[in-house]
Amino acid sequence: MSNVEQYLRRLELSQSLREPVIRTAIESLRLPVGSFGLDVGCGIGLYTLLLAEAVGSAGHVIGLDITKEFLAKARSLSSKSNIGNRISFKEGDACKLPFDENTFDWAGSMDFAGYAPLDPVLLLKEMGRVVKPEGRVFLLIWSSQKLLSGFPMLEARLNATSSGIAPFTTAMNPESHMMRGLGWFRRAGLMEPEARTFVRDVCPPLGPEIRTALTDLFQMRWEEVDSEVSPEDWAEYQRLCSPDLPDFILNVPDYYAFFTYTLFCGRVV
Repeated sequence: MSNVEQYLRRLELSQSLREPVIRTAIESLRLPVGSFGLDVGCGIGLYTLLLAEAVGSAGHVIGLDITKEFLAKARSLSSKSNIGNRISFKEGDACKLPFDENTFDWAGSMDFAGYAPLDPVLLLKEMGRVVKPEGRVFLLIWSSQKLLSGFPMLEARLNATSSGIAPFTTAMNPESHMMRGLGWFRRAGLMEPEARTFVRDVCPPLGPEIRTALTDLFQMRWEEVDSEVSPEDWAEYQRLCSPDLPDFILNVPDYYAFFTYTLFCGRVV
């Protein structure tokens, strides 16, 4: 399986886990009904669909991405929905948006800034350029998680690895860390920057889709960190996070986890 195919698979697997909190964050924006918006770094268009729902039947959302495979999947998913007529997709560079100034009522980007190898301030400046005065610009970013209930020390050590703390690195400027997002908005010249965090709680009963999504999340964050932790910690991780072992943590009757998304917003001058 190629890296792109693996990423596509993970995006689809994670949707059942992420969608409720993403939907809540989008609803909090109160995007104008009938508005014209832009989803930057749209991936396979899962969040573009939610944005299109939010703007109603008279609205329209363009999803932009630079990866052809993602856009092909996005168009396929959109065509199978009952709101496909509200959505279109375009290939393009997020830092050189192929749109004129003052084109959109709003522009957003979710699970993109802070992960993609680009300057978030430049991204926000470009988003602000194509949005009309007083229009909103927003970023929605996965910001934290607690997944191994009952094992906080183990989880802390796993999270201190290069994969566990990604996309932050030891060489990264602190100003580039996603939790400095308010500063990004100010440096991009956007007005009234604000932030709000949304929580997704996860507890039994866990349906098959949620179990699969959580299992994949364990692997995504920690599956390649064996060389960065002690043999004892690695054995404990495998004991707790392997679905075919008797101590799989999702089988604990009182299992609880949560993760958060942080929404950063600003307005165009």
